[in-house]
Amino acid sequence: MRSNPRLLFLLALVLTGAVHAQSYPAKPVRIVVPFPAGGGLDITARAFGQKLAEYWGQTVVIENRPGASGMIGAEAVVRSSKDGYTLLICSPAEVALNPALYAKMNYDPFRELAPITLAAIYPNMIVVHASVPVKTVKELIALSKKTPGGLPFGSSGTGSTQHLAGEWLKRNAGINFLHVPYKGAAPATTDLVGGQIPTAILGLAPIIPHIKSGRIRGIAVTSANRSAAAPDIPTLHEAGINFESTQWFGFLAPAGTPADAIAKVQADVKRATADAGVKERLISLGGDPTSSTPEEFAAFIKAENAKYAKVIKDANIKAE
Repeated sequence: MRSNPRLLFLLALVLTGAVHAQSYPAKPVRIVVPFPAGGGLDITARAFGQKLAEYWGQTVVIENRPGASGMIGAEAVVRSSKDGYTLLICSPAEVALNPALYAKMNYDPFRELAPITLAAIYPNMIVVHASVPVKTVKELIALSKKTPGGLPFGSSGTGSTQHLAGEWLKRNAGINFLHVPYKGAAPATTDLVGGQIPTAILGLAPIIPHIKSGRIRGIAVTSANRSAAAPDIPTLHEAGINFESTQWFGFLAPAGTPADAIAKVQADVKRATADAGVKERLISLGGDPTSSTPEEFAAFIKAENAKYAKVIKDANIKAE
């Protein structure tokens, strides 16, 4: 009886897929962090990486590849093998903001990266130095309108979610802001605490200790809900402003990565978000562990891109 070459080929593909599904991951997995060690994205990656290593019985290597607003690390993942053993943990910059900020990128985040799942959402917060006589968004708006040239607000950099939140509030909520960009959250926080700038929009992690000490005052978080790390600070929604701006992190893989590998990572990241140790670590930094399906994450990224692309266009923001 003659064998059918096409049938044998299809059978081989099925068997190969079955073996992959049963064994993944069968060797160490690399998670690329496109920003330096010690930041919120890096800390989040290490919290999840430690737990995934426990689940998988494999080493999970965290590799920091910073530069070019996250694009160096993201491109490294895009150019890696499409086998599930190199993953990207992203911030908004690499997949949602940069396409609207840069005229040219060396990769297409919408075609060359496969979303897996959200992992954590960190609210931004509007804060003022303790000497600034405002305690509510309404009072902040009133003060800003009395400030010639606009009330200076610091952010972690041009094109960051904090900067873009300030630009949206300037155009849609009547806050007369003047942007003061910094090279990261740390120097912005230092100047805010020292009184060199009166207000800022920053992520929670670097500013929570200074809020507790009384050196600075929280006015509003820009997330949909109050933060467990700062439950006394109201949301913008509570002030009647329908806007959200968060620093979110999620996992992606090179497009073409086997579906079973993506499903495995998604399921185990979701499992890790319920782990007490992971939750405690992220909540202490102001984060909210979360998860999504790949389809939900893809839709979320596109919606974030559309929202911020409009802000960038309206404010005529150019990448540095």
